[in-house]
Amino acid sequence: MTGFNITPLNSGLEAALTEKINLKTKPLGALGKLEKLALQIGKIQNTLSPVLAQPTIVVFAGDHGIAKEGVSPYPQEVTWQMVFNFLQGGAGINVFARQHQIAIKVVDAGVNYTFAPHPDLIDLKVAPGTQSYLHAPAMSVEECDTAISRAATLVAQLHKDGCNVIGFGEMGIGNTSSAAMLMSLLCELPLEQCIGRGTGLDDKGLEKKKAILSEALRTQTPADKSPLEILRTFGGFEVAMICGAMLKAAELKMIVLVDGFITTAALLIAAALHPAILDYCVFAHQSNEQGHQQLLTYLKADPLLQLGMRLGEGTGAAVAYPLVQSAVAFLNEMASFASAGVSNKD
Repeated sequence: MTGFNITPLNSGLEAALTEKINLKTKPLGALGKLEKLALQIGKIQNTLSPVLAQPTIVVFAGDHGIAKEGVSPYPQEVTWQMVFNFLQGGAGINVFARQHQIAIKVVDAGVNYTFAPHPDLIDLKVAPGTQSYLHAPAMSVEECDTAISRAATLVAQLHKDGCNVIGFGEMGIGNTSSAAMLMSLLCELPLEQCIGRGTGLDDKGLEKKKAILSEALRTQTPADKSPLEILRTFGGFEVAMICGAMLKAAELKMIVLVDGFITTAALLIAAALHPAILDYCVFAHQSNEQGHQQLLTYLKADPLLQLGMRLGEGTGAAVAYPLVQSAVAFLNEMASFASAGVSNKD
């Protein structure tokens, strides 16, 4: 499932975009990261006057077999309970999306629960949760490919419906463990540096999590350390779907808002397969989950915000979205020295 056609950004308009930014009524560079963001968005859309259309955050939910081994203080049932919370509009992501007029799509990627049909729930379930990778690979090759392709199809439909800026959230008890495993193997970092407290482990729980994941790394690491084999062995259905969704979004030249630790781990797989995807990524925030800062450093990413958040769900992407709007607004609406009749420096 690496058949995505992602092209590096065309730099043909870079000089003209840079001149347009520099000639606004402000000192050079005075808008800081917003200037870099405006330049990136102009290049993604290949225009001097970019437009943001139908911003959407897709929240993928999936269960992890590893959760039953005791890596989280919360029971696995919280995954499906939170899906109902999303559908009822009561979660953090619902609040921020309403505030900023962002559409939300909730996807059952592989929750260990049978949902009745709901108009706001998209059923892409691959299986009722992954296997515990303490004992076996999380997914079969077919399951991993199915997750990637189903998410790509969903993003293609959203794009067809007019969306050009998209973010991704996740829900899945145990998924910080999955992200830590992916990070350790792909970044070639000691597992200890990648494991955090997730949903709020105490010191004793954190040590147990480290012991379980270290054993899984020792016994289950595939001989073929290709990105897809690592994803298949230690990933989750929601992680695989985020990976596929990001790849399709970049192929379609959409702006990709990258949320926290889990979504950045999914991006790690996507970038290992198609490095040009990073051109389309706007890194929303630095999570307070241990490991995320190192992950951002590895990807040479400069996040817009650092608010101490670690909720997941796409909340960081939603909170950062107004900054994306501000970057586009100043590029399109701020006067130039010439149009305003303001003297520029010599």
